[in-house]
Amino acid sequence: MPRPEIITLQGRNQSLVWEVVDGGAPLWRYWGPRLGDRAEVPAHGKRTSPSFSLDEDVPLSIFPTFGVGWYGQTALLAHRAGTDFAQSVTRCAWERDGQTIRFILTDDVAHIEARLSFALDPASDVLTLSTSLTNTGDAPLEVHWLAAATLPLPADAASVLSYSGRHSAEFQEQVEPLGSSLWRRENRYGITSHADFPGALVLMPGSTDHGGTVYGAQLAWSGNSAQTIDTPDEGLRLWQLGAWLAPGEIILAPGETLETPQLLATCSTTGRDGIARNFHASIRTRATWPGGKMRPRPVILNTWEGFYFNHDLSALKELADAAAAVGIERFVLDDGWFSGRDDDTKALGDWWPDHQKFRDGLGPLIDHVTSKGMEFGLWVEPEMVNPDSDLFRAHPDWALRIAGRPLLTARNQLVLDMTNREVSDHIFASLDALLRAHQIAYLKWDHNRYLTTAGRPDGRACYQAQVHAVYALIDRLRAEHSQVEIESCAGGGGRIDAGILSRTHRVWVSDNIDPLSRLPMHDSYLQFFPPEMMGAHVGATPSHCTGSSQHIDFRAAVALPGHF
Repeated sequence: MPRPEIITLQGRNQSLVWEVVDGGAPLWRYWGPRLGDRAEVPAHGKRTSPSFSLDEDVPLSIFPTFGVGWYGQTALLAHRAGTDFAQSVTRCAWERDGQTIRFILTDDVAHIEARLSFALDPASDVLTLSTSLTNTGDAPLEVHWLAAATLPLPADAASVLSYSGRHSAEFQEQVEPLGSSLWRRENRYGITSHADFPGALVLMPGSTDHGGTVYGAQLAWSGNSAQTIDTPDEGLRLWQLGAWLAPGEIILAPGETLETPQLLATCSTTGRDGIARNFHASIRTRATWPGGKMRPRPVILNTWEGFYFNHDLSALKELADAAAAVGIERFVLDDGWFSGRDDDTKALGDWWPDHQKFRDGLGPLIDHVTSKGMEFGLWVEPEMVNPDSDLFRAHPDWALRIAGRPLLTARNQLVLDMTNREVSDHIFASLDALLRAHQIAYLKWDHNRYLTTAGRPDGRACYQAQVHAVYALIDRLRAEHSQVEIESCAGGGGRIDAGILSRTHRVWVSDNIDPLSRLPMHDSYLQFFPPEMMGAHVGATPSHCTGSSQHIDFRAAVALPGHF
């Protein structure tokens, strides 16, 4: 029997091994702790078939498909008006560029082409994985699921550590044993969400914070997501992550391509800490800082709990004086500064200063803050609109909606249709005008509700397109104002992920800044993201969220290890 063609990627502490087969997708042979350079991995031709199985072996490939003998979770669910529901790779090509392997998989029967990329960064030992799917047929292809990647896990993987939560209680650890049943988590909130972080750890028996084998993965994506761990009749488990798709959301026209979000994955033999070190290094390489390099993080004061909506110029100047005296380096004016914004029921979308609170605009306050040697930052919530606003009265059709369905508000607000070019142009013009008129170094970019009735004018769902449109707006704004840093906030920690953190520079981990509540949130956040991007605040006592009181030393000690 001829020796099989084996492809390997060797990282600092992990290895990936595939076997190339004729007329099919390459087969997964190994992902895990680093093997020796000449390690032997059993080929599929040496496997013993279990009873009551197909006459031809169908092992786990890098792109398992439905309907042709694979019974586990599949990387693709798609059809063409009810046909071509089953897919199978008929041709495969591959190429290597250093530590990147790209596979080009073709199905000449179902008329699709899939391109899978596996890039291993030697510095962080983190894999960046993605898949693209092209409709090569002459009729539309409806896609229900496309995994960013399918990863093999050992059969004896003991448990999965994932993250649940809610507003003011984000990043709550959930440890569940892995058995023979399918493990699955889905997020359908439209943004990353407080409840379903798009990542997890898989723990091998005996692993700890500091030792043992652990696998980690996270999706670089700020929208709906799904991840599964399946246990097929293979003597292993398989892990998939990708964007969750609403019914009818993705219909590829002939020649059209769907790109998945990127998936970051790594393996550690030094426990959970090794996963954190690798992810921190990877996120740092993805960050895009003004000037090309992160400078020491400025100490921030945020006005929210001090003023809420009751902005008074004299009092704000007094606060700025006190802040400068104790070494604050960035003064951030939170919600309540814009026209008619006296509470959370109105004015979102009307992005010009309130003339009752700031008779001469924001200039006098900004000049006062910068004269004290501090930077000035400003809160905005650009993707939102209140029904009680000039913007909505002028453009009610700009809110996400489904014809015949009621407009559902949350926090008295609706979500703007960012896929509408008129909308994104208007938001860009509003923010661009503020940044050109004033010396603003920082935007706190908020998103205070989940998505509902997220439909295009043609009635089709636009959850995924909404995320891409937000990314495009942020990219456009940063291209014009490269010196401005942006914080990602979504009712606290509702939009924290590797996708948004490749475009922003800091996150508001939670609206709850009670230090006792924050400790486990910080611990879980730091499993995936570095401390310099973790907004960590000393709040009032008693805490505005919990009513608890703690000494200033304790509140400061909890906040200091992050971006203080």
